[in-house]
Amino acid sequence: MVLDLVVIGLAITVFPLSVTAFVLVLSTRGGVWKGLVFILAWLACFVAVIAAVLLTTGGNPPAPHSPPSTASSAVKLAIGVGLVGYGWYRHRSRRRKRAEAAPSSGRHRSSGGLMARLDRISLWTAAGLGPLLQPWGLVAAGAATVVSADLSHTSSYLVLFGYVLLATSSLLAMEIYMTFAPDSAGVRLDKLRVWITTHQEQALVTVALVAGLFLVSRSIAQLTS
Repeated sequence: MVLDLVVIGLAITVFPLSVTAFVLVLSTRGGVWKGLVFILAWLACFVAVIAAVLLTTGGNPPAPHSPPSTASSAVKLAIGVGLVGYGWYRHRSRRRKRAEAAPSSGRHRSSGGLMARLDRISLWTAAGLGPLLQPWGLVAAGAATVVSADLSHTSSYLVLFGYVLLATSSLLAMEIYMTFAPDSAGVRLDKLRVWITTHQEQALVTVALVAGLFLVSRSIAQLTS
């Protein structure tokens, strides 16, 4: 369970769409407060999913090869296959669109339009974006993994806490940086936004394929062991 949650948590925390959106939220007027409510809503939703799974299992992991255990592995296998398919589709789509790509100036205008819209969002809207922009496929894979948590051991609580912290670490790091060093953070985060925007397709393909192949291999191993 630990290795699975580490890989899934890393994939969630570096997911390009979530990171890009959060950088844009931080760059708006009152961005520190909007970023804070974004993170709080993200965490509330994330923890609620884990809590729902633990309430369902009662904190007792299902026996190996039991129907719940098999169903959990099957769910992760399906999510892994879906991520691999999504990554391959985005890869093929990116290659196909290269010849038809619009000038880079158009891309910057698109980002500027998004920035203008985000600059007017309220705290409530920022809070709504948190759960909305979570990579739900990966969150679901994490939930299927949490089924194996045994709450009779203190180590399981530490593992779950570490998983939540890891999955949110990139957002927390940017929020803390923006709070205590707003000037330098603004410059660096803007460079990060430009880099992610430029390499977003490659990053999405990489995260989807790596996480998908990992989930597929782990699920097959669990189903056949």
